[in-house]
Amino acid sequence: MTTSDTSPTPAGTAAGDSPPATFAGRLLTIARHDLPASIVVFLIAIPLSLGIAVASGAPLMSGLIAAVIGGVVAGALGGSPLSVSGPAAGLTVVVAGLVVKFGWPATAAITVAAGALQLLLGFTKAGRFALSLSPGIVHGMMAGIGVTIAVQQAHVALGGSALSSVWSNLRDLPAVLMAHHTGPILIAEICIVVLVGWPKIPKASVIPAPLLAVALATAIAALTHLNVTRVRLPRNPLAFTLPQLPHGSVASIGGAVLTMALATSVASLLAVVAVDKLHTGPRANLDRELLGQGAANIISGALGGLPIASVIIRSEANVTSGARTRASAILHGLWIALFVLVLGGVLEMIPVAALSAMLVVTGVRLVNVGHIRQLWRHRELTIYAITVLGVVFLGLVEGVLLGVAVALLRTLWRLTHSSVTVEREQDHWQVTARGSLVFLGVGRLTRELRRIPAGTRVVIELHIDFMDFAVFEAIHDWRTAHERLGGEVVIEEIHDTWYYRALSGRPEVRRTLPSPERGLAPWSQWQNGQSQQAAGKDSAPEDAIPSQLIRGMHEFERRSAPLLRPLLTDLAAHGQQPTQLFITCADSRVVPSLLTTSGPGDQFCVRNVGNLVPPYAHPTADASVGAAVEFAVDTLEVSSIVICGHSDCGAVQTVLDESAPHGSYLRAWLRHAESGTGPAGKHVAADVAGLPTVERASVLNVLRQLDNLTTFPTVRHALSTGRLSLIGMYFDISAARVYLVDPNRGTLASVREPGNIPEQIG
Repeated sequence: MTTSDTSPTPAGTAAGDSPPATFAGRLLTIARHDLPASIVVFLIAIPLSLGIAVASGAPLMSGLIAAVIGGVVAGALGGSPLSVSGPAAGLTVVVAGLVVKFGWPATAAITVAAGALQLLLGFTKAGRFALSLSPGIVHGMMAGIGVTIAVQQAHVALGGSALSSVWSNLRDLPAVLMAHHTGPILIAEICIVVLVGWPKIPKASVIPAPLLAVALATAIAALTHLNVTRVRLPRNPLAFTLPQLPHGSVASIGGAVLTMALATSVASLLAVVAVDKLHTGPRANLDRELLGQGAANIISGALGGLPIASVIIRSEANVTSGARTRASAILHGLWIALFVLVLGGVLEMIPVAALSAMLVVTGVRLVNVGHIRQLWRHRELTIYAITVLGVVFLGLVEGVLLGVAVALLRTLWRLTHSSVTVEREQDHWQVTARGSLVFLGVGRLTRELRRIPAGTRVVIELHIDFMDFAVFEAIHDWRTAHERLGGEVVIEEIHDTWYYRALSGRPEVRRTLPSPERGLAPWSQWQNGQSQQAAGKDSAPEDAIPSQLIRGMHEFERRSAPLLRPLLTDLAAHGQQPTQLFITCADSRVVPSLLTTSGPGDQFCVRNVGNLVPPYAHPTADASVGAAVEFAVDTLEVSSIVICGHSDCGAVQTVLDESAPHGSYLRAWLRHAESGTGPAGKHVAADVAGLPTVERASVLNVLRQLDNLTTFPTVRHALSTGRLSLIGMYFDISAARVYLVDPNRGTLASVREPGNIPEQIG
């Protein structure tokens, strides 16, 4: 599986471009782009690797070994060409715990075993499953690790020693402050000021902040002869610490290996996904990334190095520095190896407090305020907070498992959550249920139903996507009891028929396709019962209004209005901006919003008998149609005008039969329709000519009205400037098919065949 983010490359870089195919071209790319980037990453990696080793309670050389192996092995074999691997701050909690429990040589052996497990995960293509974790858990895990690192390393930065737990570190922190270790505190303050302030200076990123902070602190410590603890490396940098088998139960050792493998895998996969968002080059192969990380961890553990993962800080520096290929990561590992072998004495001048201060800042930054805001907006902050507290006070594995448990419970609650409302209507009680109805909600449902007085009429409206047997039985038993006491219960299922299928003895266990909304069906299918009941009752004064109209308005306010209210509120505040003027027939079977799948604010619509547009300045022209055309083109600036005719048109049939009474408004109006011969110069294609007379005349009528539109000066001007087009449309009612009318060839083209879409006027 590969990620597919296509976020743009940061300004000033071309990171991720495919390398040239020729060998000479690849060398040129490495020399021009990857070599400079590798030096930047190398300068950042040296102090970070030492600091992470200090925080992990491991030998300082183990951090440098991991940096070299991570750069060379993971850089060459990993699935992300631009990510940089090495010791990761996010793993310090795991490593420190294992060092305390098993010792360093045994922790190195656990790293080897974890690498082998990563290889297995990569071969079984398990990389994709790591991305299934809730973002609240992932960000909570990283924040918990950050808090743990910051609290732990604050002790070292203040001149003390890190303790085993956050509780212990917090408890003893006042005592460390009172000890007044002036040298370490001064060094730590200098580093923190540089790390926080340096990136805010324009163009200061040329020199990495971690490098400047450590270099400045080292120089001040050397010049002022401060009494501080400094880095100590072995005399022989090639004297590796060989791994030893850990002592303990199989369960504890197996748990340690699993924890290490999962922690390094999740950290790496999250990092490479983040790196993909920084460039437009090849996407990361997550399964290959696991293979590369597994191989690197096996070698690093075998040589006495820290566990390895892809690291976002170094990877981001790599991309923004212009790296193009994986050569940059490999070279940075080689520079570290060369530096340790040749200039190891320089590293021994670095104060440990400087490295700890750097990790304090790193830990604080892992608590990302932006992530907290996003999780708050998406109502996931509870999962985040519980994961953070679990990692800080219980441990990494315990905290993540606690977060997973909370996420699963929250998901279960969301999937099974339902709302039940009971309202008193004029002539009945209305019960509306939404969501998934399962046994967990039976208690609330029955409590709501018991509120309804006996002997009343009740309408239970079910907007649900699932109903189990417990809920069906509760509703059915209540219905039976209510009807036995003289009441009436009507159950209406809006999207599916869970209740009635269960009632017939054929219950479903999974969701089916939803049925059409009532608004798409004729009123008679859902209002007939209401109309008949209204007809049999005593009429109140307001009953002069047709009951169907009242019912329709009631349905709108109850169902559609809550969904449309935000959109309509915005349209009311900012005005309408329709894209088209839609002129169609007043025929009740033609519903423009259905034919074009449009909603409020999309169309400026004119409906009249026969979808007619009287010519401009015609003696019998209707001013209302002309006004609508001018308002749509000049004021609303629509980009198109549509003339929509339809089959079985009563207006066209009246023209053909000449059945409109003489002297009537209808006869005067229909003079603007064509009687069947078509306007001058207009003809229809063979497929249209073969249609029944009234249908052929309807198509010709569309062509005539398009011609009439061009008599308007405002339309001609908009056409000449290219900002308006005229479109002919024909709706076959019986077939429920929509066609576009070609104004030049007189043909009909189905919108199902985009290649045959006709030209437009304009």
